[in-house]
Amino acid sequence: MRLDKLLAHSGYGTRKEVKSYIRHGLVSVNGKIVKKDDYHVDQKNDIIIIDDEIVKYEEFVYYMLNKPAGFVSASTDAHYPTVVELIDDYYRDDLFPIGRLDIDTEGLLILSNDGQLAHQLLSPKNHCPKIYYAQVKGIVDENDIQLFLQGIKLEDFTCLSSILNILKVANGMSEVTVEIYEGKFHQVKRMFLAIGKEVLYLKRIQMNDLKLDKNLNIGEYRRLSDEELNRLKNKSVIQ
Repeated sequence: MRLDKLLAHSGYGTRKEVKSYIRHGLVSVNGKIVKKDDYHVDQKNDIIIIDDEIVKYEEFVYYMLNKPAGFVSASTDAHYPTVVELIDDYYRDDLFPIGRLDIDTEGLLILSNDGQLAHQLLSPKNHCPKIYYAQVKGIVDENDIQLFLQGIKLEDFTCLSSILNILKVANGMSEVTVEIYEGKFHQVKRMFLAIGKEVLYLKRIQMNDLKLDKNLNIGEYRRLSDEELNRLKNKSVIQ
C-alpha cells in the first residue's frame, strides 16, 4: 500500500495533509526517514512512525450502530443522509452497511469494510436470522403465528418459515417480535400487510446471535468486541 494512503486511512489527515508530513520528514519506515508519498509499505510487517507515534493500521473495522429513522442504509445518497455519516471516527471511504434497514426502521445495523463477512451474513444459502420488534395496528393472534410458520405468500415470492412471538395485545394494537431469514425490501411490513395488519414501528434487535446493545442510544455506535466478532463470523458459516 502507498504510504500516504495508509496514513490517511489510519486517521492522520487527508491525502494532502499526510503528503506534507511525509515530504517534511516526519515519517519513518523501519527506522528510515521516507520523503516519497508514493513509497510502498507492507502494512502488516513494516514499522511506520509518524511524529514519534507508531502507526497501527487496521485492515478491517466493525461497528454496531443503533440506526435512527431518517437515514438510508447506504454509503452515499443524493437525497438523504446515510448511516455511514453517523460514524464520525472513521477516516476511510470504504465503509458500508452490511444489509439494510428501511429509512424509517430503527435498530441494529453492522457497518464494516469487510466484504467477506458481508457475503457470509447476506448470502441467501446461509439463512442468517434477523429478529425485529414491531408495534402493529391490529390484533395478532395464534392463527397469525401459524401463517408465519407456514411462510407468508407475497406477490413476488413466498417467505421462508418465520417465528412470530406475541408480546402484548391491547387497545387494538399488538407488540410482537418476528424472526425472519431473508432480507427483502420492506419484508416485515409486507408480511403483516398480507395478513391485514399494519406495522407502525419497526426495530431490528438481533442479527445472527449479535444483539443490539441496550446501552446504545438511537444514533450511537461502538466497535464490535473481538468476542462478538468471532461469534458473528463463526455463526455465519455453514458447518
